[in-house]
Amino acid sequence: MKQIIFIFFIFIGFSTNAQLSTTDIANGLKEALNKGITKAADSLSKVDGYFKNPKIKIPFPPDAQKMERKLRSIGLGEDVDHFILTLNRGAEDAAMQAKPIFIDALKKMTITDAVAILKGRPDAATQYLQKTTTAQLKTQFQPIIKASLDKVNATKYYSRLANEYDKIPFVKKVNPNLAAYTTDLAIKGLFVKIAEEEKNIRANPAAQTTSLLKKVFGSITKK
Repeated sequence: MKQIIFIFFIFIGFSTNAQLSTTDIANGLKEALNKGITKAADSLSKVDGYFKNPKIKIPFPPDAQKMERKLRSIGLGEDVDHFILTLNRGAEDAAMQAKPIFIDALKKMTITDAVAILKGRPDAATQYLQKTTTAQLKTQFQPIIKASLDKVNATKYYSRLANEYDKIPFVKKVNPNLAAYTTDLAIKGLFVKIAEEEKNIRANPAAQTTSLLKKVFGSITKK
């Protein structure tokens, strides 16, 4: 078995001085992903986790940007800014709820999946999570996001802005689904953060903080 594993890794272009087993590979990747998921969710669930990160900050809904411009032009810029803040607060409030879904996906990862991820791109593990969890995240995340938006009064603030906008003559009324919109961008932001953590663990020896991570990522070098 060890000889087969050794020949396989030579074939895919890796040296295997540590004689890694497929079990080592699977466990190492799961540990790395668990670490990345936890760090990403912890980071995004803090105050300003989304709002002060320009890569993932949730803006005014695109299909209502005409409304945003008009409201700013009539002196309601502060109200618009506060609404954008509440959208991001809703995402921050819900971010931690994604962890159990991701962890469940890790439990279902096969050895074949793990080997493919190891020899894949720097975000191969993140892509695996996107493929295996996005549908479930949308189903389970949207009610949480809706409750979060209600809790931070985003829905109320949007209704107020929409009412002010509707008073303007000859404008077309807009009513985007805030929960669906915020859910999609909140999930996208999670994957952006997880991809950053994955890339860091793969490339940065200082991020390989356990013996198993060092063995899997530190002892395998591309030829």
